[in-house]
Amino acid sequence: MTPPLHGTLGIDFGTSNSAMAWADARGTARLIPLEGTAVSMPTAVFYNSEDSSTHFGRDAVAQYLAGTEGRLMRSLKSLLGSPLLLETTVVNHQQISFLEIVATFLAEMRERAAQSLGVAPTKVVMGRPVHFVDDDLERDAQAQEALLQAAQAVGFRQVSFQLEPIAAALDYERRLDSERVVLVVDLGGGTSDFTVVRLGPQRMKLANRAGDVLATAGVHIGGTDFDHKLSLEQVMPLLGYKHLGPQQREVPSRVFFDLSTWHLIQWLYLPRAISQTQQLRVNYANVALHERLMKVLKHHDGHRIAHEVEQAKIRCSEQDAATQVDLSRWNAAWSRPWTPTPCATTWAPCSLAPWPAPANVCSAPASPTTRWTPSTSPAARRPCGPSSAPCKPSFPTCPWSKAICSAAWRRGWRTAGAERAQLSKPKR
Repeated sequence: MTPPLHGTLGIDFGTSNSAMAWADARGTARLIPLEGTAVSMPTAVFYNSEDSSTHFGRDAVAQYLAGTEGRLMRSLKSLLGSPLLLETTVVNHQQISFLEIVATFLAEMRERAAQSLGVAPTKVVMGRPVHFVDDDLERDAQAQEALLQAAQAVGFRQVSFQLEPIAAALDYERRLDSERVVLVVDLGGGTSDFTVVRLGPQRMKLANRAGDVLATAGVHIGGTDFDHKLSLEQVMPLLGYKHLGPQQREVPSRVFFDLSTWHLIQWLYLPRAISQTQQLRVNYANVALHERLMKVLKHHDGHRIAHEVEQAKIRCSEQDAATQVDLSRWNAAWSRPWTPTPCATTWAPCSLAPWPAPANVCSAPASPTTRWTPSTSPAARRPCGPSSAPCKPSFPTCPWSKAICSAAWRRGWRTAGAERAQLSKPKR
């Protein structure tokens, strides 16, 4: 009989990524590798419909991007506290609830912990945000209860919860040599939490630390909201978002909001949603945009677009340099350059709307990897043909915007002639 483990497993079940650590009976903690030597992995599950296998983390995303037939589930934590959590979806010809999918992911986490520890742990501390749901105590309690049920269903017998910013504070406290009052900011994928707490080497010995927590607050805003905003502003217009139809009214926007939200994308693949989106065709003046949208939905490529946007955001933020959003899979000329946000005070005057004659504007190149930039002012415009060099304005980068990425080129698609883009001042 295998002897029981004496210690506690800690799980950070995140919106975008998850991690685990083991604390032994002496209180010594160590991170547990989850994928090779990586100590975190994407909170993603992929159900392979070709061989009925299930994949997790980076492997799940890779299976999806490789074109394997199946269902990709991401941002599962965003469903906690939502009525959608108990809804069912079809996975490999079976109805399964999203709560069961959360449990499946936690079961895999426990299994990987067992591989590292030699025995499956039964005691766990789950991290949780200050608020799963903003301004709704009942739904917030339901979210924690759902996570408790999922943990118990996969074999954890002792389950407790710790606020994520408090967990970060307790780790920081181990490095202090005097008492301090600290503001802890936890910026996550789905939530942002803020905690004011009293810390110090002497206070670590206290059994009850509730009195040291001076204030907590949180909002349901995180990194995936940034992905959502970038997708809406920079990619969805290529599918018809804010496109004016024959009656000079915008195409209904719900499909674009859902297509830009990780945990809502899969609902757009249902036959009913496909049919409803097909009916939007009459709202388009440029039906090519509608055809693009239908192609994305029918091929279940919504998650792929979300992934491209997320990766472009990461590259732009880490490198503080221009990057490319590769969308050529859906259109040979559909690939957009992004740059870090320029300072508003140094933006050169430019106006390319309404459009002048085609000869006066740099057209989008045929190659999906070639960059192009319109000239910085009407006086500096010149024809851009196949043999001429592209216009290249220079925009100084704000020193304070290193970690902020936005697209400096806002598209202004037109139905007449070749597709072109207009330069407009990006939001800071």
